Amino acid sequence: MNGLKQLEMDGSRLDELSEKLETGNLSAEDCKALKALVDTFRQLALQYQQAKTSVKRLLKIIFGSGTEKTDRVLKRAPKSDPATVSGGKEGKRKGHGRLGADDYPGAEKVCVEHGTLKPGDKCPACGKACLGSRQRASETVHLVAQPMIKATRHILQVLRCNSCQATFTATPPPEAGQQKYDDNVAAMLASARYGYGLPLNRLADMQMSQGVPMPIGTQWELLSEYRTEVEPVIGAELLRQAAGGSVMHNDDTPARILAVEKEIREQEAKADGKKTRTGVFTTGIVSVAGDRRIALFFSGREHAGENLQKVLDLRPADLPAPIQMSDALSRNVPQSKTIWSNCNSHGRREFVDIADHFPVECGHVLDTIKQVYKYEANTVEQDMSPQQRLLYHQEYSSPLMDGLKLWMEQKIENRQVEPNSGLGAAIQYELKHWKELTLFLRMAGAPIDNNVCERILKAAIRHRDNSLFYKTLNGAKVGDFFMSVIQTCRLNGKNPFHYLTTIRRLIKQVRDNPALWMPWNYQMTIAGIESS
Repeated sequence: MNGLKQLEMDGSRLDELSEKLETGNLSAEDCKALKALVDTFRQLALQYQQAKTSVKRLLKIIFGSGTEKTDRVLKRAPKSDPATVSGGKEGKRKGHGRLGADDYPGAEKVCVEHGTLKPGDKCPACGKACLGSRQRASETVHLVAQPMIKATRHILQVLRCNSCQATFTATPPPEAGQQKYDDNVAAMLASARYGYGLPLNRLADMQMSQGVPMPIGTQWELLSEYRTEVEPVIGAELLRQAAGGSVMHNDDTPARILAVEKEIREQEAKADGKKTRTGVFTTGIVSVAGDRRIALFFSGREHAGENLQKVLDLRPADLPAPIQMSDALSRNVPQSKTIWSNCNSHGRREFVDIADHFPVECGHVLDTIKQVYKYEANTVEQDMSPQQRLLYHQEYSSPLMDGLKLWMEQKIENRQVEPNSGLGAAIQYELKHWKELTLFLRMAGAPIDNNVCERILKAAIRHRDNSLFYKTLNGAKVGDFFMSVIQTCRLNGKNPFHYLTTIRRLIKQVRDNPALWMPWNYQMTIAGIESS
């Protein structure tokens, strides 16, 4: 137990020490025994705390974590809680919960004219004035279920001459298309599988139950064909533009690729006990260039830092080193020079995990960080420029962070915290990485956390949880490409399905100038073509 000697003391000896404590008649040997008891108790308490914290983290991994908001972590009612505002009565939520017609932008619009009246007719109610169209029409919404991928059978009439037996088949209508599978089929499959984590076997079962079969093999052929045709154009351009970003977020999550795991086992068998790399990962990278955000995914044996290096290898030599945002793990750092910034959410989480054991101290830290995040939210709401945001944080957040650092240093220096305890470890983590954690107070454009990267990695985690694994490295590369495109669309406020469909249909024009067909500008390119 961390070098603590085994303490052998029976019940009679404990009773004896207890009696001597009451009388105050303690010998040097008794004091030594009591000190051993105190040290043992302290070590047991520390081990219990660490074990309880580890179990708490394990439960989060298995069942997922709930909200980590400060008030919830510290088990106190938020100030805006209806129970505290209205004397314990539950407050009513604003709105009625129903969606209006404008909330259905993807609905097909059908204009319906009045059956018996038209503009200019006399009012049948008063017979005096004429009727006019209201600027705001009345609308209804009717929802109909259908298969995710539907099929239309065009039954073509065939005529045959009774004399020469020549046959004449009806011409298919334009909507029948020139091929069995429309370009939007692969786009829908990609959105469902890699955007929402729906496995191909579930898609196949759902389609079969709707009478429109879509076997797993067919789905994979469509996805693989799409990737082969589009990735050399769009994937390469996304990578090239991401390399020029001013800020790069990166992180990774465990992945399962059966072929790679088999390769690792074979290497371990030949290694003769030598250490080999056994991890398999999916790395998420978010490159920020101005108001654009580009998401990239890489799956395989490389760590986040090694995959980021692949992007930096394409970076123009005349650009300055980018700001890199990640957690404090060394494997996140590439070989190329970056300005390293660490995630405040990770540092905050160290205190969230131990808040049950140190509620007062953790409450002070979490409340301070909460206020800093409120200031960060203000910079977003007011749409501040990077320089304005820096000055704002320096004015309001710097005093808070400086005070927090001083408080933590005093806790350590004055021995008010056990260094090996959870609180001691959390404080030491913050102090050790303080320079990287507070880069947002010194450099314009430096992010405060790595949450944007963690959010896109949820797509890979969802896919892993639902589909369990990739079979081959090629299958993982297909998933990486579609996740990169889908998450880039979402980061830029675009519809992934519409983008994937458009790019496939206009792939010839896209090849001529891929830079004009990125998720953030493809609609402007289409508008320019239509207006010319």
